Amino acid sequence: MKVLLDLQHLNVATTGIKTYMLELAKAARKYSHPEIEWIFTHEPEKQAEDDSFKGPKSKIQRLNYHLDYFRWKEFQLPDLVKKYKPDVLICPDFVSPAASIPCRRLTVIHDAFFWQMPENYPRWWRKYFLNLIKKGLKEDTTIITTTEYSKASLVEHLGDSWPISVIYQAPKGLKSAADLNFLKRIHLEKQEFYLHIGTFDRRKQLPLLVEAFEAFLNQSHSTKKLVLAGGPGQSKRMDDFPVVQKLVADLGLQDQILLPGYLSDGEIKALYEGAFAYVFPSLNEGFGIPILESMGFGVPVIHSDQPALLEVAGGAGLPFQTGNLADLTEKLILLEQEKDLKNQLISLGNARAKDFSSEKFIEAFHRIILNPTP
Repeated sequence: MKVLLDLQHLNVATTGIKTYMLELAKAARKYSHPEIEWIFTHEPEKQAEDDSFKGPKSKIQRLNYHLDYFRWKEFQLPDLVKKYKPDVLICPDFVSPAASIPCRRLTVIHDAFFWQMPENYPRWWRKYFLNLIKKGLKEDTTIITTTEYSKASLVEHLGDSWPISVIYQAPKGLKSAADLNFLKRIHLEKQEFYLHIGTFDRRKQLPLLVEAFEAFLNQSHSTKKLVLAGGPGQSKRMDDFPVVQKLVADLGLQDQILLPGYLSDGEIKALYEGAFAYVFPSLNEGFGIPILESMGFGVPVIHSDQPALLEVAGGAGLPFQTGNLADLTEKLILLEQEKDLKNQLISLGNARAKDFSSEKFIEAFHRIILNPTP
């Protein structure tokens, strides 16, 4: 059985979707199946390094990207289907071609943010992108999503016209050696900092984390620091990076709260290996890869009680009420003071991380590819 995997979107994908696409491609190669022949539209790592459309600096550049994406989905990808004659086309970036194609489609819709949080997206762009998604849901299509929470959200907004399967993804494989000097360069000591890694999208609620961390310092008199690694949100409308920068400055916490920006895999690995705990205060997630990455490194996790994060953590994290500053502050203090709790979370987290692997990720795809939904 031939499977064509669309990897075009890697030229602009960031964070979660980029990890999903790269790990899916790696797993397909590493864990081959005798009945499945994988065909990639692009070489994954090379496509991910293509910066032709990354960080557009003008409306013309953004328009050129959208035209390129539309041309790919509606003309070039259907041509590849004709060329390779796959039995299954997998589109891991929400959108499948609107054109009729003579094969099954597995379309990955990671979350329901476009429907749930319309205020985070430009009106015209959201309308256009939702139209692309819906036009690609046709013929023999199965929707793949990341959690039972995302599935329920998609059913709420799309209805139940298409079968929806949940496949738990694998965390990013950080194979680079840890940068042993990175912590020293940014004046950190092992086990002396809390950590968050990701973009400064508004839904991540990083200003709340900054305010809770200030309260934590005042109440506990701790000397620990907070590291918020990552870059700006995906659009001006969604970006809380300037808000966080100003808040840190206004509170006079520039020495306690570090904003190192985008980091290499070696630097990220050094942070995971040295962190006291990971904090994930997000308002809405489709999955939550950092929870598993942290647990895999033996780092306890404090997370909001948002449904997807509760599902992924599986009881191995320390939840707080989403959006509740006092509760988050209390959990920061609790973990600081209760060594037994910290050790318990580490043990539970190590076990939970083993439930998510590249092999299990691709095996779930194999089952759906070989056993079509009636």
